[in-house]
Order: sequence, then C-alpha cells, then structure tokens
Amino acid sequence: MMGFTTWDILRGLLLATRWTLALSAGAFVGGVLAGLIVLVLRVQPHRRLAWVARIYIEIFQSTPLLMQLFLAFFAPALLGLDVPAWAAAWVALSLWTGAFLAEIWRGSVEAVPAGQWEAGGSLGMSYLEQLRHIILPQALRIAAAPALASWCR
Repeated sequence: MMGFTTWDILRGLLLATRWTLALSAGAFVGGVLAGLIVLVLRVQPHRRLAWVARIYIEIFQSTPLLMQLFLAFFAPALLGLDVPAWAAAWVALSLWTGAFLAEIWRGSVEAVPAGQWEAGGSLGMSYLEQLRHIILPQALRIAAAPALASWCR
C-alpha cells in the first residue's frame, strides 16, 4: 500500500490552488465580456433583443451551476464533439458569471438619471455612443462594489 506524506498532500493542494485561481481568473474575464454583450442587448430599445438577453439571464441564474458544468462537458459529446474539461468549465463559468454581471450592470445603468440619456441624444450621439461615453462611465462607479462583491463570494 502506498502512503502519502504531509508534503505530498500539501504539494497537491498547492498545484490545485494554482489551477483553481487560473480558471477563476479566466472565467471572470470571459464573464465580463459575456456580461457586457448581454448588458448592451438588455438595455436596448429593441424589445426582442432585450427579451433574448433576459431569457439568457433567467436561464443561467435559475439553474444550478453544477448542472451547467455537466451540460457544458457532456452535451457536446452527444453531437460527437470532444471538448476538453478545462474548456467546458471555462465556458460554463464564464456564461454563469456573465449572467450575474449583466444583471448587476443593468441595475447600475438604470440608476443613471434619464437626463443623461437625453443630454447625449441632444448632442446627436447614437445609442451606442451615449452608452459608451456618458452612461457606462457613470454606471461603472455605481456597479463597482456589487460586482466585486459577487466575484468574491
């Protein structure tokens, strides 16, 4: 029978911590990108795009993360695709994080006074220009604390 020393166990835990931190950081970056795309769709004046983003958020917030991880790994195999475990975990965690961040950011965008939107429109800015130059910088200040709190939980 093979025995493990305390150093073997500690070394294994340190290696696992390194990969866990790398996967968490990668999922957060992917989640930020997914959340930003969903945010833009969610606050659009076009109701169909906002509806699609809302359905995405509802699905990812209302299903258990473990189920999403299983689906990300096993569902492509049903189609004959071989997905590496790390890629499946990164995709599932990024989409899950993106749903939560998009909803936090949506609340922050809606907290910006309506007069700011009107000011951007009176300057002749397009919707995306208003969002980029006027609304998002103000919403970022509002969203900083809740977004960091959701990442650290």
